[in-house]
Amino acid sequence: MTTLVTGAAGFVGAHTCRALASRGEAVVGIDNYNDYYNPQLKRDRVAALCPKVDIRMIDLVDRDGLAALFDEVKPTRVVHLAAQAGVRYSLRNPYIYVDSNLAGFVNLLELCRQRSVGHCVYASSSSVYGDSALPPFSEDQRIDKPRSLYAATKAANELIAYAYAQLYGLRATGLRFFTVYGPWGRPDMAPLIFSRAVLTGQPIEVFNHGRMQRDFTFIDDIVAGVLGALEHPSEEAVPHRVFNLGNHTPVELERFIAVIEHAAGRAAKKIYKPMQPGDMPATMADTSRAQAAFGFDPAIPIEFGLQQVVDWCREYFGDKAVHDDFRHL
Repeated sequence: MTTLVTGAAGFVGAHTCRALASRGEAVVGIDNYNDYYNPQLKRDRVAALCPKVDIRMIDLVDRDGLAALFDEVKPTRVVHLAAQAGVRYSLRNPYIYVDSNLAGFVNLLELCRQRSVGHCVYASSSSVYGDSALPPFSEDQRIDKPRSLYAATKAANELIAYAYAQLYGLRATGLRFFTVYGPWGRPDMAPLIFSRAVLTGQPIEVFNHGRMQRDFTFIDDIVAGVLGALEHPSEEAVPHRVFNLGNHTPVELERFIAVIEHAAGRAAKKIYKPMQPGDMPATMADTSRAQAAFGFDPAIPIEFGLQQVVDWCREYFGDKAVHDDFRHL
């Protein structure tokens, strides 16, 4: 059996490839290595985490290239982690999200249907809850009031996957990730931005005056959830399910910064700002459904996880300024 991983050079994708390969499974990855953030980080990530995994440079919008790859490697399972990420970026660059997160997703599902792929696990997001639900977020709550285009595309992915499951019997599982962090993480997210800024003495922008709460989830826990979901496809009449993958322990932003300060051995320079458009004030995952379905049990505390992030930032970035690694942010 061969598992195809999309977004294989991304943060969750590369860690997932490593985990699958370490179990002796055949893995093929694809990534378009776009410049949302520095592509060199993606290349370095692949070299460090999964150097022996076959990763091709293919864009999801390239129907012919994607079809040729399916015909060549004949994947039996797909882990779809490729997407244009970022809530704030979606406010300024909407068409990229339509192309990657909607058109690209349909291209992939069509090939899964046509080539009889046994199971497609795809990344959704905690951002789908928007203004429709209150924490702790459960999969039974509504998701019809997104706060950003990014969130809307992820909610649409779930509806599209359900339609394919209903129409064609395609087994599909959506995973709503809650603020994933860890070594080799995305440089546009708070764990890396804050860690690097504290290490180099740069100021950090603290939105909503520090009253934000996030369900930070360490990468190893997320990967365990991805693999658990992959091994447990739905056997229902409409074989589509959605699961929260989070730490179910929200952390206030001020506490989060204090843990980074302790790990870095330096105080943060804070600039307090109001809430940004598209952001959610608090997230918290109800993970009981994932626990019941495949034993999902996140166990890594933020004190341990952020120490890993700070140590990795110190080693990889050194004293390089945070803004040097961004292209469009």
